[in-house]
Amino acid sequence: MATASPSPTLRDPGAALTDLLGTAPAIGELAARFAASGHTLALVGGPVRDAVLGRPSHDWDFTTSARPEVVEGLLDGWADTTWDVGREYGTLAARKGDLQVEITTYRDEQYDPTSRKPQVKYGDSLEGDLSRRDFTVNAMAYLLGTDTFVDPFGGLADIEAQLLRTPVAATQSFDDDPLRMMRAARFVSQLGFTPVGEVVEAMTAMAERITIVSAERVRDELDKTLLGAHPRPGLTLLVDTGIAAYVLPELPALRLERDEHHRHKDVYDHSLTVLEQAIALEERLPGGGPDLVTRLAALLHDIGKPRTRRFLDDGTVTFHHHDVVGAKLARKRLRALRYSNDVVDEVSRLVELHLRFHGYGTGEWTDSAVRRYVRDAGAQLQRLHVLTRADSTTRNRRKAERLQRTYDDLEQRIAQLAEAEELDKIRPDLDGNQIMEILGIGPGKVVGDAYRFLLDLRLDRGPLGEDVAREALLSWWAARDGEKA
Repeated sequence: MATASPSPTLRDPGAALTDLLGTAPAIGELAARFAASGHTLALVGGPVRDAVLGRPSHDWDFTTSARPEVVEGLLDGWADTTWDVGREYGTLAARKGDLQVEITTYRDEQYDPTSRKPQVKYGDSLEGDLSRRDFTVNAMAYLLGTDTFVDPFGGLADIEAQLLRTPVAATQSFDDDPLRMMRAARFVSQLGFTPVGEVVEAMTAMAERITIVSAERVRDELDKTLLGAHPRPGLTLLVDTGIAAYVLPELPALRLERDEHHRHKDVYDHSLTVLEQAIALEERLPGGGPDLVTRLAALLHDIGKPRTRRFLDDGTVTFHHHDVVGAKLARKRLRALRYSNDVVDEVSRLVELHLRFHGYGTGEWTDSAVRRYVRDAGAQLQRLHVLTRADSTTRNRRKAERLQRTYDDLEQRIAQLAEAEELDKIRPDLDGNQIMEILGIGPGKVVGDAYRFLLDLRLDRGPLGEDVAREALLSWWAARDGEKA
């Protein structure tokens, strides 16, 4: 686990929350409605925590003593629109102008051990509701109307100490909702907090419980962990506790890659270092970071190594074709986690291409090689630049500087050719209709063969012009007829 960062400077809760509520006067109107009806309304969870930390928050999460049907009536006339987030769980949402709120009735949930969906039993106290929260840092509230800061489980002290504790026994909390174990990793990444021993022990003992959580919910928490400021300690927590073995088994499998003679670097540690280095380079990407595709590709780029590891007679270790194998494994895992087709395609393509730079020797890049590199990378070229640069973790300073110079040269060559030839729009000098007209043929497989021939020619020799391309096409066609004869 990474060493905790210096303790944050906390704002006075009363002042921080007064300032926050001052940015949304309509909340005061809503609170007055609840008070007039004899019900409490309290800001709770993440917004309270972030206000104390001085972090921006766009969430307005409230809890109340009012039942959903009463909440619905109180929102009527205040909100522009309302909708169910989960009425069966006591949660309604509303929007007034640009302000969006979620309001949940006090809960005292009971869980079926085979499901993470609670059997909702409404509670009768704010403290009882807070006890059902995931961590003490999220079990604080600000009671509107009386302007009272409520912190029954020491969340403020835990924020100052940068600790993650559960309001009730960790085993009970995680048994109630196993997804909270993934949230622990997320808060480690986002906030730099350290889970206390009881939390780590419960996560380790109950890791298998994560299997009852839907792939979509796991994916969402994994994304938040990856997109945090410091994902490495969050991912390390998932691996060390055994949870990653169920949600992303390819990651802990990389720990097996340190052979008994230590002749090859630790691929697990290398992958996490590549992730950190990729994050540091995200400013190179259009729009900057954080970028989920780049981070997933950096984390997964070497997952093909366990399948391809071979020990040679001299004791050296090889991982031939781990890029291709890794791309297939990445595609399979990301699909299992219900990622979108675009993310699956983009990440697996980057994993497949991450060694392409090293396939061209030590810098002897012909124009043809540059064109093919750009063509193969396609829309992922900028991400491939970041991934390739991040993939250098050698401690040999001269080697590292040489690799950096070589890649600098490659990027310069790409820029020069791009300006001269519009590399991102590489096409043959003749299109399909022209090919059919010149050869006197109709649509079919032959047109595709001819198109690929002209594309290879274009990549090898650059722009030819229609006349030269026409002569080359006819020569190719004649040779093809000669082979048939």
